[in-house]
Amino acid sequence: MPPSMALRTKRPRISIDVQPDLRRRLRLAAAKRDLSISHYILQAIEERLREDLGDDAEAVLALNAKSDPVLSELWDNAQDAEYDRL
Repeated sequence: MPPSMALRTKRPRISIDVQPDLRRRLRLAAAKRDLSISHYILQAIEERLREDLGDDAEAVLALNAKSDPVLSELWDNAQDAEYDRL
């Protein structure tokens, strides 16, 4: 394996199927910004995640009752309160 490959971190891969027209539009938009399609899509995803989650995505993703009202309903009970005492 080439040294440059060994230094790269393994990243999960995501594959999606798109219509030919969408692929063509992606190619055109990426070329307009002088980016690869992959880089263009990554930038678009990151921008959308910032819109939806804000800049502090790690805090939003923390699983706790304060950040998630559904979890709050599930966790606020006498049985689960025993874990708070541990």
